[in-house]
Amino acid sequence: MVHVWPLTLRDGELVLRPLRRRDRGAFERLRERNRDWLRPWDAADPDRPRSTLPFPVLRRWNEQQARRGAYLPFALEVDGRLAGQITAGPLQYGALRTAVLGYWIDREQAGAGLVPRAAALVIDHLFAEMGMHRVEVTVRPENAPSLRVVEKLHLRPEGLRRGAIFVDGAWRDHLVFALTAEEVVTDAEGRGVLARLRTEFGADTPAT
Repeated sequence: MVHVWPLTLRDGELVLRPLRRRDRGAFERLRERNRDWLRPWDAADPDRPRSTLPFPVLRRWNEQQARRGAYLPFALEVDGRLAGQITAGPLQYGALRTAVLGYWIDREQAGAGLVPRAAALVIDHLFAEMGMHRVEVTVRPENAPSLRVVEKLHLRPEGLRRGAIFVDGAWRDHLVFALTAEEVVTDAEGRGVLARLRTEFGADTPAT
């Protein structure tokens, strides 16, 4: 099991990397532009449902958690421009070896196959490099685009968690999907989920 941070994962024009200080302006504009688009899916603290972390606090927290090995918090960059985020965490070690994935994408980039590719990159790293055994994703039943992501990645449906996460002003039900390392055939480069995705959806998944 190897944890390295800072870490960058690449697949062609798609780059997953840590947030940088100089990303602040682009990140804040991206979040503001997508505020209504993301509101139905963004988790929040029920005691402060309308509050958001200032960018410096968010970036500092990300760095602290990543260096501890508790999270992999990536900015999602396409052709050199910020387009969203994808995070694996909390990372649980020992007998569990489990990670939970979360992600969001710029509305202008939605539907281009970027999120499945990004998720595949992260899952392959978790399995092949970090020795994780299980990856989990929770999705609101109403979130059709995210349901399509887990379908493309062959994550198994495992049931419904009632009132699981506080989202958009209320405790919302979430469907649970999961994938274990035994369900993935990994190639010599450590690409299992991404290789399968590319085979099945090659037109939407450019080669590196």
